[in-house]
Amino acid sequence: MPQLNPAPWFAILMFSWLVFLVIIPTKVMAHTFNNEPSPQTAKKPKLESWNWPWY
Repeated sequence: MPQLNPAPWFAILMFSWLVFLVIIPTKVMAHTFNNEPSPQTAKKPKLESWNWPWY
C-alpha cells in the first residue's frame, strides 16, 4: 500500500508549512497601500444642530 509510506508526504507537508510560515508572511507584510491616511484628514467634524423648517 503506497499510502502508508510517509516519506514523500512528510516532505510535502514540511515544504508547504515552510511556504506558509516564511515566504507568504514576508510578501504580505511588504505590501503597501496606495492611499495611506494622513493626519491632516483626521480633524474632528464641526457639529452643528440642524435647522428643521417644519419643526
